[in-house]
Amino acid sequence: MPLPSALPSALPSLGIAHFTTIEVHPLEFLAMAARIGFSAVGLRLHPAFPGAPFYEIRPGSAEMLSMRTLLAQTGLRVHDIEFVVIDANFEPAALEPILESSAELGAARLSVCGDDPEHGRLVGHFAALCDLAAGFGMGVDIENMPWRQVATVQQAANVVKEAERANGGVLVDALHLSRGGGSAADLQAMPAYFIKSAQLCDAGSPRPVSFEAIIQEARGGRRLPGHGVLPLQQLLAELPVDVALSVEVPNQGAPAEEHAKAVFEAAMTVIAIRDLARSGSSR
Repeated sequence: MPLPSALPSALPSLGIAHFTTIEVHPLEFLAMAARIGFSAVGLRLHPAFPGAPFYEIRPGSAEMLSMRTLLAQTGLRVHDIEFVVIDANFEPAALEPILESSAELGAARLSVCGDDPEHGRLVGHFAALCDLAAGFGMGVDIENMPWRQVATVQQAANVVKEAERANGGVLVDALHLSRGGGSAADLQAMPAYFIKSAQLCDAGSPRPVSFEAIIQEARGGRRLPGHGVLPLQQLLAELPVDVALSVEVPNQGAPAEEHAKAVFEAAMTVIAIRDLARSGSSR
């Protein structure tokens, strides 16, 4: 899909989540993102669930040096490191090696979800992780997922509020917001500074009924932004102007760069529509 001719010459900043093409090694992922025009990347350095793919980049290694060199050459930045589940057995200190690698890459945020049924313990662990991440110059974003204990965006905001950590934040995922029963209007109920990151994608209708189907959709059934029924323009209108915006649409067998380019163009078209609406309303 071509970008609208009215798109400004200075393209908006847009990142790409590693899960979009998780099959691509981090070094090639950086190079691919730069060729396409992304300004930032998320990297999957921790398994999101048992058996999930992830990559290890050891601090001080030759691979780390290559990553840092390519980041400097391309001007790309690493926005976030994925993906940590805060469950009943969570131990913040176990993440120190990943945070060390993340800091060496210049990552700004660590993305987590909450799956501990004991709310007070979950909040305490989130706060402790924020404290640990702060020592590496990073923040922590919690993302709601309908099949987790922190299922709604309101619940994610409550964790951030109760933890009372300046580097804590909420990651708003367009699919999880909708499938968790929420809407863009729900973002008005939380302070804008809570929302540090947001991910765009699209989806079909209707909402899957079972948690199993919702998980399947999230991991393998997302659509390109603007190619479904999610109210992305409403979401973009409610997000803070300084939010770190990225795309997450897992690849389903297409050539990786072809898929990533299609995701980029679709997202930029959606963003361009928002920008044109904003410029029209300011006249």
